[in-house]
Amino acid sequence: MGSYIIKRIYISIPLLLIISFFTFVLINLSPLDPAELVLQAQGVPKITDELIAETKEDLGLDKPFIVRYFHWVISCLQLDFGVSYVTEKPVWSIIGPAFLNTLKLTLVSSVAILVFSILLGVICALKEGKTIDKTVRSFLFFLTAMPSYWLASLLIWYFSVKLDLLPTSGMESYKSYILPVIVITISYVGIYFRNVRSSILSNLNEDYVLYGRACGLKEMKITIHILRNSLQVSISIFCMAIPIILGSTVVIENVFAWPGLGSLSVKSILSRDFPIIQSYVLLIAVAFVLFNTISDIINAAMNPKLRNDL
Repeated sequence: MGSYIIKRIYISIPLLLIISFFTFVLINLSPLDPAELVLQAQGVPKITDELIAETKEDLGLDKPFIVRYFHWVISCLQLDFGVSYVTEKPVWSIIGPAFLNTLKLTLVSSVAILVFSILLGVICALKEGKTIDKTVRSFLFFLTAMPSYWLASLLIWYFSVKLDLLPTSGMESYKSYILPVIVITISYVGIYFRNVRSSILSNLNEDYVLYGRACGLKEMKITIHILRNSLQVSISIFCMAIPIILGSTVVIENVFAWPGLGSLSVKSILSRDFPIIQSYVLLIAVAFVLFNTISDIINAAMNPKLRNDL
């Protein structure tokens, strides 16, 4: 198992380098001059060619592209993502707290999605074709089709404005998590529960289920085996749900004024703060690679046959 983990990590390193390169290239393809943006953010009344040249030298923008890229990669490995063009503060001091706030919301939402997806998936699979199966699938299909911003606005109006039970914005207490988590869970649970349901239904038709029942095994024990085998297929889906939610909280965070990466990315795009935008894209990409690697390791731990695939 140890050798598999090492091999999987080695595979991830070139992929991370490719992602970092394209992230750096895409930001540098912008027609806007970063030096000029810095001077505009600093409120310089008259921007001259001499000031632009001096700013480029201070920021290291006068160096060749490949030199700037390697310098940026080495700095990122030390959690040094540069300095914000707007606030002139280190990027990590701005994006770090925002990342932690988004991660908290993502993890709480992921746990809720995991629990409800497995619970509803098992119930619907074991009651296939019956009223409860049809009702749950129809209801979740309806909820998943709702635009998240509309659902969020509806919940704010009812629970925060009309009933005055929950806060409308911020993250001052545990109550601040309730509405955003509900919206995110509703948006994704209808997708992931169907994967659990279909995986369980496919396992119900396997020979080991028929043999287990023929041997007189208890139905609960058979169900546990079915669930274990089914979750091997769903692990990758659930692991990838975390970076997907992490990168798609822009709408929710802006509706609920959540001080996370989503809100920060919108502000940075509007103010053209390239270092923060660059760091945001890189963090989300790294999260996808990291959780994909974790899902492969978990699957290999549960199924030893997968360890021979590398």
